[in-house]
Amino acid sequence: MGTCSSLAELQAGKSELLLGQFIREYPGSQRVREGVHVATKFAAYPWRVLPGNVVAACRGSLRRLGAEQLSVGQLHWSTANYQPLQELALQAGLADCYDQGLVRAVGVSNYGPQQLEKIHAALAKRGCRWRRRRCPAHWCRYRFRLASATDKLRIQFSLLSWGTAQQDLKSLCDDLGITVIAYSPLALGLLSGKYSLEEGRLPAGPRAALFRQLLPEVAPLAGVVQAVAEERGKTPSQVAINWCMAKGTVPIPGAKDLAQAQENLGALGWRLGAGEVAELDAAASRIKKGMVQNIFQTK
Repeated sequence: MGTCSSLAELQAGKSELLLGQFIREYPGSQRVREGVHVATKFAAYPWRVLPGNVVAACRGSLRRLGAEQLSVGQLHWSTANYQPLQELALQAGLADCYDQGLVRAVGVSNYGPQQLEKIHAALAKRGCRWRRRRCPAHWCRYRFRLASATDKLRIQFSLLSWGTAQQDLKSLCDDLGITVIAYSPLALGLLSGKYSLEEGRLPAGPRAALFRQLLPEVAPLAGVVQAVAEERGKTPSQVAINWCMAKGTVPIPGAKDLAQAQENLGALGWRLGAGEVAELDAAASRIKKGMVQNIFQTK
């Protein structure tokens, strides 16, 4: 059995500190504690211009976690669009982390097809093995499927982020044997069924303005998600997450409390049928205005 968690070193590594504390203080068995697998992302800060800067960042993450090795180390974003020379240093630093045994596997986040192929080739030359390997389903407990020495790509992926770019990138990942980690599978909550413009149910903060714009456009798709959920005896969130799994990705939904985490877990243990997936695909394809993509996403 394995429990997995995906983190980042941003915000002074607070999530890493908290998870490290949780693992140390976990009252259960040592076997369960040793079964926790952690992935974290290294930010492409402008002062990280040498490979050793990435290695130092990795060691900092390990120190905060109280761990000796990360299951997966990832570059948080590519600098190829605005600082191509730094990109080469970041790639070399990630390979150094692998060579030094600081990470068991490598991955990247927000890379497009062109940059993905480049870093795939660069890391392969450094001996980071890139191979397809399927793992037992129970390893996908909550966050991601772990495979030793297998690469990961973390991208925005959902029924509202399912355009040509995502489809082409997923096909490339399949060809290269790359596991796609789908972040924001609920599209910031737009696919959760919890918000309605007519009923005045909007999220607090800056998301409210975005939801006022997108909810009318998303309504037909949300209706199909709701119908499938009712037929299955599931929630809209569980259907949206399961759709990501049906597409061969490993979704990492966020959760702000225990109830949301438990609801997310309800997406496991069953699969949408081919007809249901096709129905959802058709509804998603009719959406003209999807989610705004990450500004760091490369080509």
